[in-house]
Parts: sequence; C-alpha cells; structure tokens
Amino acid sequence: MAALLQLTRVTKSFGAVRALKGVSFALESGEVHALLGENGAGKSTLIKIITGAHQPDGGQLEIGGEPVAHLTPAKARALGIACIYQQPALFSDLSVAENIALRLERTSPAHRVRWAQRHARARELLHRIGAEIDPAAEVRALSMPEQQLVEIACALGAGARIVIMDEPTASLTQKEQHLLFAVVRELRASGTGVIYISHRLDEIFALSDRITVLRDGETVGTNRVDEINEASLIKMMVGREVSAIYPPAESAPGDVVLSLKNVGCRASGVRDITLDVRAREIVGLAGLVGAGRTELARVLFGLTPADAGEISLRGQPVRISSPQSAVSHGIAYVPEDRRRHGVILEMPIAANMTMAIHDALFPGAWLRFSAEQILALDFIRDLAIKTAGPDAPGGSLSGGNQQKVALARWFATKPHVLILDEPTQGVDVGAKAEIHKIIRALAKDGLAVLMISSDLPEILGMSDRIAVLRAGTITATFDGKPDAHDVMAAALGQSAGKEAA
Repeated sequence: MAALLQLTRVTKSFGAVRALKGVSFALESGEVHALLGENGAGKSTLIKIITGAHQPDGGQLEIGGEPVAHLTPAKARALGIACIYQQPALFSDLSVAENIALRLERTSPAHRVRWAQRHARARELLHRIGAEIDPAAEVRALSMPEQQLVEIACALGAGARIVIMDEPTASLTQKEQHLLFAVVRELRASGTGVIYISHRLDEIFALSDRITVLRDGETVGTNRVDEINEASLIKMMVGREVSAIYPPAESAPGDVVLSLKNVGCRASGVRDITLDVRAREIVGLAGLVGAGRTELARVLFGLTPADAGEISLRGQPVRISSPQSAVSHGIAYVPEDRRRHGVILEMPIAANMTMAIHDALFPGAWLRFSAEQILALDFIRDLAIKTAGPDAPGGSLSGGNQQKVALARWFATKPHVLILDEPTQGVDVGAKAEIHKIIRALAKDGLAVLMISSDLPEILGMSDRIAVLRAGTITATFDGKPDAHDVMAAALGQSAGKEAA
C-alpha cells in the first residue's frame, strides 16, 4: 500500500543557501510521524513544500502514491493537507466563529450567512478539543493558547487526511496539552496522518510512531520511537552531546533586589502578591494559563501599573507607572510573543538590540551608528547569535537567535531585575540549552531573575525557588527542587505537600 505522503530526495535553495539537500520523508495513514531538528535544520522549508507555499528545486512529492507537481496552497487544501502553525494566522478583528468559517465555508456572491449554524459548528469543533471558548469572542481578546486551539479546531473541521502540527503545545497548559494529545490520537485512529513538530521531547516519545531528524538540510535518520532514546535523539539533532539542558546554580542568592508586598492591580486581576527576588537567584512563576503570571510581569514593567501594595527595589519603595519608569529603575522585560513585542522582524539586528538605550547611545539626537554596530557585534559574539551580521533583518534569524536578540536588547540597559516570559518557547533543544546557560550566567553575575514558563520541566530545572499563581495571586512557594506533582497540585488549587511560605 502506497504511503499517504512521500517525499524523495527533495532539494530547495534560496540564492546561495541550500535549505534542503535531498531530504526524503514518508507518512503513513494512521501514523504520527515526528519531524525534529534544530532551528535552521530545514523543517519549515520542508513543511512549506508540503503545503504548496514553496516549489522544490528537485526531487519528487507523492500523495497517495500519485506524483504531484506544482503544488499550491489551494491545491494542497483540496488534497486534504492542513497545517497548524506555531504562530496563529487568525484575523484579530473577527470573531472565532468567523475565523473558522473563513477556513471551512465555500461562499459565492449569493451566499447567505446562517449565523446560528455558523456558531453551532464553531462551538462543536471547539467542544471536540475541550476548548471553552465563546464562538462570538473577538480573536484579539484571546490569549495565545486560545488562538492556538482555534487553529486546531479549523484543521479538524477541514477533515484533512494529512495534518501538520508545528509546535502545537508551545503555549498550552498541561490540561490543554492532554486534550490536544487526545485529538491527535483520535486523528491517528481515524486513519489521518499527522506530522508532529515539537522541541518538547517528552511529547515526541508520548505520541509518535516514528521520528525523522533533519540537520543542516539533510535527513539524519528515521527511527521507530521504541528504537531510540532521548540522549541519542538529541545527539542526532545537534550533532554533539548536550549534557546540561538545565545548568545548576553555582552561587548562593544574595540580598533582596525586588520586593513585592500585597501588590495588586484591579485592571489585570493581580491581587495580594507578596514575593522577594534576590540577586543571583532565579524565581520561577508557575501556574495555568490565565493564572496571572504574565499579568504580574506587565504590572512590574508598568504596562498595567499596580494600584495596591508596595514595590521596593534594593530596599527603596518605588512607583512603576510606565515601561520607561521600569527601565529607569533597572527592570527589563522579555515578553512571551517575540514576534509582536520582542523582535521587530523588518528592522536590522543592531537596531533591535539598541532600541531600549537610544537616549544613552545617541545623546543629543546624534546618530552614532558606529557605536551601535560595535555594541551589536559584541552581543552577537557573546551570545553566539548565528547571523550574517548586525545589518541582517530580525526576521532572517531562527527562533532561538531571535530570542537572543530580544535578550540582548535588555542586557544593554544593564538591568538589576530581568523578567522573562516563556524565554525558550518554540526554540530547539540546542538553543534552549544555550539560553538556559545565558540566564544562569546572568544570575551568577548578580541579576535577579523572574522567569515565567508553561514548560514544567523548565520551571523545575531552572528555578532556585518557585512561586505558583492561581486566580491572580500566589497560592504556594517552593524552595529547592519540589516534586512536579506538588507544583501542579498548587496550580490546580489542591493542597501541596511541600508548600513553604
């Protein structure tokens, strides 16, 4: 029986860059086939060829045993190919039901919109994946995880034979991840083929039947999931051993740098937050999506200023009324959505790195581009950013290197407190290890780090202390390395055996 999808010796170049160098890949009916590799390995290019966004330079693509030439996005959809991208491609000013209808309904000039039917279909699809989202809600009001779930509902509604999932759990809670896994297994049982891309190896081993690894545009190998272990898989991906994904602390915490006493903000739902963060310490903020972690970060950075309680820096009470005020007090914030708030993709890397220090770098409005270039080159070297140079646009970088640019922007301000929201979301295992080393080195040098992550192993592996939020307030704190079950129990509002004040 022919494979559902077969790519044979596919090549693709962009100018002098050979993105794919003869990649072969096969997907069977009723199979979850993981596609792994570091950022820049060729995964995105291969997916764009499968979905018709790019035309291959050479090789062959077959669907159901039939060769397919000149594949376009419309033809790919007609052939039953659906892709759920890491960054949701939804219309923010339209409702959830309207976004789903745009993907699924065939219209004509005489088409009459049946609103009740449209909302009922959207509700059924969302219910199928366990998403409690109002079909009438505007997409702009949804969180990133909720937008991701809408994308998944669209793919399910299309009845696709081939479903591509690109980092589908990057911003989902553990509960939402379990719902997604159930959907993936349901698709597999129905005969659908799933190409699953994720940097979370626990997901890969839990869901996949086979794993194909790409490196530098070439197929390194394909194995059944029971034929390989995590260490071997990482070595295949990065071409070397990665011994310390979560580097240990090398020095004891110092004096309190940031102190919060009964801090609240009615506008964001944050209430009664009491927490200290010390120099040379990484405090992890755990909790479910909507628990108030990002909202607290926005309060501390002055985006939604606190209206209750007291914030102190190095023992002195301060009022943080705006981002400018936060920066002036030595607080830096790397937000969750780096494409919208972290890196401006069209701007050069050097300009991205120096945006937060324009007044210092260009006093009196004198544009000293040589100083900007020198600073950018130093960060490119120190953070091992893979780029053609400081004038390359931010959009030319892989996800991990974009995150390093976002970090460099705030390092340039020489902060005392660094707030990181999902610092390694969507980056590969090699880049994740590098970013973790950078964060740990900053803490060792005296920085106080507040880190938000939906990846529980990351929270457990990187944090010196963990504060768990629920419904906008801290419900538990843990010193040392608590049990994962206790952290999740606190996030869910259950009693936790190792809770500490």
